[in-house]
Amino acid sequence: MRELQIVNAVELASAYVAAEYVVVLDGDALPLRVGQPASDLEAYWPASRYAFITAWNPASQPRSDAANQAADALLVAELDAVGAVRHPAWAQDPTGHWREPGWLLAGIEETDLLRLATEFGQAAVLAWQPGEAVRLRMLMPRPPVVAAVEHTDWVAG
Repeated sequence: MRELQIVNAVELASAYVAAEYVVVLDGDALPLRVGQPASDLEAYWPASRYAFITAWNPASQPRSDAANQAADALLVAELDAVGAVRHPAWAQDPTGHWREPGWLLAGIEETDLLRLATEFGQAAVLAWQPGEAVRLRMLMPRPPVVAAVEHTDWVAG
């Protein structure tokens, strides 16, 4: 298990909330945003729960494309092992200067999702159930003195 060492968890969470997320289904790019329902996606691809995960840039530290692709291949093998149904997806900053490939998952158990995210050194995942707003799940303890970051859950410590 990798230990995350984030200097400012609130700034990181705020950046993840502001990011744009996109999933590709049958050639259509469907946007996802933290704090908003994903009605189009849910109508197009019904599931009991949804999640976004990536293996790229563990602990939010840039890695080479080769290292990221190797980590992604390992994540795909793990997703296959738990029977997770997936579609290609990505996250990017609002300016489009940073883009990180990942996977939109359907029906994965939360324990498997959090285990895989931790195993692959991720600071956060997205997770929600149909009809709910997309939520950011930060995989670190909530900082002791912090204003709430909307639609964000702190699920460690």
